[in-house]
This record gives sequence, C-alpha cells and structure tokens, in this order.
Amino acid sequence: MYLSKEYKAGIFAEFAGAAENTGSAEGQVALFTKRIAHLTEHLKKNRKDFNTQRSLQKLVGKRRSLLAYLYKKDINRYRAIIKGLGLRDIIK
Repeated sequence: MYLSKEYKAGIFAEFAGAAENTGSAEGQVALFTKRIAHLTEHLKKNRKDFNTQRSLQKLVGKRRSLLAYLYKKDINRYRAIIKGLGLRDIIK
C-alpha cells in the first residue's frame, strides 16, 4: 500500500515536527497533498472512475479548509507549509 505506517510517520516527522504529532494541521495538509497526488495519477489512467474523482474533490476541500485555518491562526506557519509542499497561495 502506498500509505504504509512508516511512510505516514516520515511525512509527519518532516512537516509536523514529530512522527507522533499526527493531529497537527501541517502534518494533515502534507498527508492530504500526498494522497491528492496519488489519486491524480490514478485518475490520469482511469478517467471514468467517478468515485475516486469525488474522493479527490473532498480531499482538496479538506486541505483547503485546513489551509484557511492555518492562514487565520498563524500566517507564518501557513507560508512555511505552502513553501515546503510547493503549493500555490489560494487563500485571498
């Protein structure tokens, strides 16, 4: 599976500060970003997989709401995660 325990722990260690810090917004955004990239590649091969397309849209919405929370809560943490993941600044 592409999201093994060790892989998730690595993501959280890199972006959330510690592998045990699974509830941080930065770690969740990073995990959502990896899942979004994986689903995007899947949909390039399977264009008619509408259930996966809906799941992708829901994940993008969750990530966007977490980024909006970070933007309101601490702009420096928001800018750091945007830069670290290579995302566009979508919150205006």
